[in-house]
Amino acid sequence: MSTPPAAPPYPDTLWFTRCPVPTATGIAADRGWLAEEFAAEGIAVRSLQDVPPEVAADHHYTHALTGLFREGGNVPALWARSRGERTRLIGLTWIEERQAILARADSGITSAGQLRGLRLAVPRHPIAIDFWRAMALAGHHGALASAGLGWEDVESVDVEAAPGGGQWEAELAALADGRVDAVYVKGALAVEAARRHGAVPAVELDALPDRRHRVNNGTPRPITVHQQLLDEQPELVARFLAVLLRAADWAADRPEDVARILGAETGAGPEGVAGAYAAGSHRTLHPDLSADRLELLARQEEFLHAHGFLADRVDVHAWADPAPLAAARALLAARS
Repeated sequence: MSTPPAAPPYPDTLWFTRCPVPTATGIAADRGWLAEEFAAEGIAVRSLQDVPPEVAADHHYTHALTGLFREGGNVPALWARSRGERTRLIGLTWIEERQAILARADSGITSAGQLRGLRLAVPRHPIAIDFWRAMALAGHHGALASAGLGWEDVESVDVEAAPGGGQWEAELAALADGRVDAVYVKGALAVEAARRHGAVPAVELDALPDRRHRVNNGTPRPITVHQQLLDEQPELVARFLAVLLRAADWAADRPEDVARILGAETGAGPEGVAGAYAAGSHRTLHPDLSADRLELLARQEEFLHAHGFLADRVDVHAWADPAPLAAARALLAARS
């Protein structure tokens, strides 16, 4: 494994990174289509997941690598932009990914209104941008808001997470031993972890009718690219996005293949994958920059800034550039 150069000699090398969640990037990588798209020109396409973790993590969060495409959580993406990194938002997806507030099996908590007066776990992770903490705060706020409650109606309890500890393990351990009454979780590994700890859903955020209560790190999920690459090689950006659109088209008719890929991406077993993603999620991988998704992301930006996760405000609408996605759609249509 090699370290990505600080300034890759693109167009000789393109990099991509994605979070371990449902993404068109992950599917395109599994199919080998990203490498295939640029092979004839001698352009290497490499994943940050193939370099040492400490190097990958830095670039994954900061997006300082100018030849990088990133499809992942909005907390790090907004954080990088707020710190002055010259990224552009070129797509957004929305995939229901099993967000829930968990409680102990004997708690009797079955609704958001019953969270009033309870102790809610808020993790702390020793990382540059604590997206775990941001996710928990947003999840709890969404659940409370759905019942007309606010943060003043509950007690927040910081839970320190050990470096390298499993996802949700510190919070679920605190729940099991009675230090907290409720924990926010999301995704396939969370489904498996909840079973190990005997926790049960108290509030299913995915079932809340108002999508604003489900806005979080992965909802909506951004695709970003560095402004320098977009300025100097716009056709490469359009072609990369065209591959993602192709991957999303392919996934729409292949739920079993998508489940296999998600298992590999998340590290979860079939039961965890099946329990984490809503029916039809394999049909919702297409990115867009619709007004609705941009407004939901702007809501998330406001929340993150209010809670101290962003150094400066990010104008989400100014950050977005619809031109690459429009070019990608035109390119895909011309090829069909």
